[in-house]
Amino acid sequence: MDNDSQNNIISKELLDKYFKVAQKALDKVKIVEDETREVSWKETALDFLDMATRYIKDAHYFLEKGDIPRAFGALNYAHGWLDAGARIGLFDVDKDSVLFTVD
Repeated sequence: MDNDSQNNIISKELLDKYFKVAQKALDKVKIVEDETREVSWKETALDFLDMATRYIKDAHYFLEKGDIPRAFGALNYAHGWLDAGARIGLFDVDKDSVLFTVD
């Protein structure tokens, strides 16, 4: 399957939707401050946040190159990092069970 055929599988509208969802999730997370936990907890939260941010940047890069499937995949990885961080309690997402699997 050539690149143009693959790009028709994931529409620009769908990709735009996921860019918005990923950005909304990124904007929502707040690192949990809990002094009863190990210092490495915050470092782990910052690492998860960094990974999500990098994948969103990768998604923009792939989109600029016209590679919509890889842009879409990178957005899903970004959201996965944010969702995992929320799920294990690294991030306070205000119990948002629409953007995150926290319920």
